[in-house]
Amino acid sequence: QGITAGFSILTAQRYGANDARGVKRSVANGILLSVIAAIIMTVFCVCIMNPLLHLMNTPADIFEDAWLYIVIIYAGLGASMYYNLVANVLRALGDGKTPLYFLIFSSILNVVLDIYLIKQFHMGVAGAAVATVIAQLVSALGCTLFISRKFPILHLRTEHFRLDKKNALAHLHVGVPMAIQFAITAIGVMVMQAALNNFGSVAIAGFTAANKVETLVTQPFVAIGITMATYCGQNRGARKMDRIRQGVRIALAISFCATIFAALLNVFGGRFFTQLFITDKNDLENALYYAQQYLNIIAVFYVTLAVLYVFRNSLQGMGEAAVPVFGGFMELVARVAVSIFLPLKLGYVGVCLATPAAWIAADIPLLLRYVFKMKKEAPIHKKIKAQERNSIKQTK
Repeated sequence: QGITAGFSILTAQRYGANDARGVKRSVANGILLSVIAAIIMTVFCVCIMNPLLHLMNTPADIFEDAWLYIVIIYAGLGASMYYNLVANVLRALGDGKTPLYFLIFSSILNVVLDIYLIKQFHMGVAGAAVATVIAQLVSALGCTLFISRKFPILHLRTEHFRLDKKNALAHLHVGVPMAIQFAITAIGVMVMQAALNNFGSVAIAGFTAANKVETLVTQPFVAIGITMATYCGQNRGARKMDRIRQGVRIALAISFCATIFAALLNVFGGRFFTQLFITDKNDLENALYYAQQYLNIIAVFYVTLAVLYVFRNSLQGMGEAAVPVFGGFMELVARVAVSIFLPLKLGYVGVCLATPAAWIAADIPLLLRYVFKMKKEAPIHKKIKAQERNSIKQTK
């Protein structure tokens, strides 16, 4: 997800600059680099899966099924990267609706194939994995067909697929840091999970259910973040920094409205929604207590998450790589530190505070960098505006 999103930011910048040839070269280079990355990651993931499942203390009675499922998923990693790349390319060209339509289609197809392969062919977990890979591949092919018909700018020729050093490094400069950022966040969550495991299975069940509710209600922040990456990429390419400022202000306003809605859902609908995700009803009330406690705490800090998505993706869209990764590192440090030390004093509440602490720690460098960058760009922007005005006067 991270690496393909990074590649598409370069495409958005060149599209914003009205550089048709640059768009073609960017997409072609993104395809080649994604193929190379998919091969490397597929081989690596399949090879390490057995020892990794042992390291995660996977129970013996489900080990074989777990291994089979995840190996099939990683064997089909190319399909996942294919879909993510074409969807991000469409967003880079300003089409956010088509990837959504194909995502909905993919989800429905996945469910249908799950039922068919598991019930009719008795494939078990292997059927579920195969269904996921097929659904992603079909959606990717559908996106490709749509692109070929609706976007002549993406009709690529052999000459566009020359992988020169400068272009490749430019794409990797944005794609790799975004991939690392995703990995850093995942590591922090794993450490927090280890701290949570000390409070027993009931707390784990409640926290996990609450986490799923959190994931659902915070999707607007994710969507706004994706939008800002493309929006800032296009306007950076067009050298319209005033539009970036305006876009960031509007995105923050929308996000803050979304935080109110998400917080209200947490506080007043948390109990109802978490019950849907708790399968063990033996100690339901205690599990719901843990879940609601987390949702109440996290609701207060949704504003910091909204800020994180807007500024991190905006900076990435403008071509920034180092600071968003540093923000991810700060997020990891804060999450790990709080997960280790606060539970000793506050118990379960200490684990709940690890996530908002990570958001706040990541916000600080992102905000500082955005303010510094916009101040630095201000004189350049004024000079460009003056040149444009002079050009208009001369034309008249």
